[in-house]
This record gives sequence, C-alpha cells and structure tokens, in this order.
Amino acid sequence: MTLRVGLTYDLRQDYLAMGFGAEETAEFDSIDTIDGLDEVLTGMGFEVDRIGHVRKLAERLVAGDRWDFVFNICEGVAGLGREAQVPCLLDAYSIPYVFSDPLTLSLTLDKAMAKKVLAFDGVPTVPFTVLHHAREAAAVTLPYPVFAKPVAEGSGKGVGPASKCHNAAELKAVTAALIRQFDQPVLVEAYLPGREFTVGIVGEGATARVIGVMEVVFAATASPDGYGYDNKQNWEDRVGYELVDDEEAREAGRVALAGWRSLRCRDGGRADVKSDAGGRPHFIEVNPLAGLHPTYSDLVFLGNFAGLRYRDLIGQIVEAFLARHPELKAQQRARRPRIVARRKAA
Repeated sequence: MTLRVGLTYDLRQDYLAMGFGAEETAEFDSIDTIDGLDEVLTGMGFEVDRIGHVRKLAERLVAGDRWDFVFNICEGVAGLGREAQVPCLLDAYSIPYVFSDPLTLSLTLDKAMAKKVLAFDGVPTVPFTVLHHAREAAAVTLPYPVFAKPVAEGSGKGVGPASKCHNAAELKAVTAALIRQFDQPVLVEAYLPGREFTVGIVGEGATARVIGVMEVVFAATASPDGYGYDNKQNWEDRVGYELVDDEEAREAGRVALAGWRSLRCRDGGRADVKSDAGGRPHFIEVNPLAGLHPTYSDLVFLGNFAGLRYRDLIGQIVEAFLARHPELKAQQRARRPRIVARRKAA
C-alpha cells in the first residue's frame, strides 16, 4: 500500500457558480492547480484523494474517512480564522498536514497582529496603525503619503490606485470604501517608495532556507497601485519578474527569513519585502499558503528562475513536511516497491 494523501482546496469555479464575485474569489484555485498537484504527488508515489473545501472535509471526517496526511491549500471563505479552519479540523482528528498550523495561519492573515510579533522580534517592518472607522483617519500621525489596505486579505484584494493616500481626506475616503467593501479594519502603513521583492522559502525554524529572491518590476502599463489586485490579475502586460542577487536583494532575503521564523511558518511559501528610500528592506507580509499554479503563481515563477521545476518545488515542500513526521517518511520508504537485482546464470 502507498501513503494516502488528501488534497484540500477551494476551487474558484465552484464559488463563481455560487454567485461570488471575481475579486472575492481571487485567492482560490483553478482546476489546473489541482491537476498539477495531483500529478506531482501521484508521481512521488502517493495515492491522492481530492477532498475539496472545508465543508467537504468535515462531511468526510464525520463519515469516517481518514488519510495518512493532507496537502492543504484551502484559503477559506469567511472570518479572520478562515485559513485555519482546515488545520483545526485535521488537528482535532490527529491527521498531519502540509503547511502551517492554525495559530500561524490566523496570525499571518491579520497583518497588523503579525506586524506586532515581527516588531517584538526585531524584524524590520514599517510603522503602522489600524483604523476601525473612517473618522479615525483625522487622528493618524504617520507622515504622508501612507498606504491603506484591508487588514486581512490576500492576492492584492482591496489594493488599488486610491491606496496611496497623500492627506487625511484621501485616507478617510479610502478607509470608508474598504470597510464598506470588506467589513474589516484597515491597515495604514508608512509608504515605502523603494524596490519590491518576493522571497521564496522552504522549511521551518532553523532549517528554513531562501530558495530565491525575485524583484517585482512594473511596466509603464501597470496600474499605479503597486502589486495590487488589478496588476496581479493582469500581470502579463504589466508586471515583470527578475531573480536578483545584489546586496539589497540578499538583505531582503535575510529579512524575509527572519520574519518567516518569527511567525513560525513552515514547509513552504513566500514573503513580500519592500525597501524604503534608503534601500533598506522591510517585511510587508507573508503568504504561508502561497499560490501553486503550475505556470503562473509567484512562488512557481521564483522556483523556475532558481532552477526548480514544478515537481522539484512541490517535492521540497513535501520533504520539509516529512522531516516533521519521520514516522510517515519511514512508512513511505517501507511501502515503496523493492527492485531486486537478479544475477544472470553463468
């Protein structure tokens, strides 16, 4: 028998069919991602069972289904704990899973709470405040311009040309719009005008390592909002990516790795880092459930530039997971078919 692996995910086409909008489903996966992961995991010798979203997982757990481990990429739908829902269920049933635990996934989704932990651990991150009402914009003491975005969204959701605010009136207007649209507080940060990087990381704790630093370069056709929703969705004509290894990029990698360890992320993902006017990189946010589309996700781009094929990247993530579960690694080895060499008769 081979190890049985459950695959949990949110399929974008399912949610679009339910009536969710394009931006609401920006973080969810296409069938190409699920097919790609299935193919790689099967090629590694696992038996893959496509489970689907958290409610499907709950139904199957109650029905008695079990797996040796779960490869989890569920983003969830509602609440600040949405990314932690699948890991919480799996913890309750003592089923191991790839990627970070409920605490880390909840903490990193709330960017303000994550920044407090980073600041405590001495990881460079820009000054910030959190607004719960638009009227609070008048009391913000950060120097303008500032950058405003939802406190707990990903994939550039809520980030657009209006995010960069030059005065209190602009900040009040964008805060009101974001709270109305996303029904959550707004993170306001000092604006960083420098280079923008995304850093790929594999592993956890002391064994975590940077697999590459990629600079995000904007074309003249890009929307003037940084790496926001519109630019992410229409990246082909607006955004370029370059693997970089100069001193500023290496420092961005060190900052990203320090943040990864501070927030106790594990197995694989990416961190976004941006420099100030003096070229000093600051930790912006981390994605512990990074996109894994076989051809156009940032982490996959980065891996390709660093010489990692898709199957190699997924393989390194799984190996990082198995390092935490030597009992599964031993089972995997024991269940592989043995090839016995036969000596030819003389």
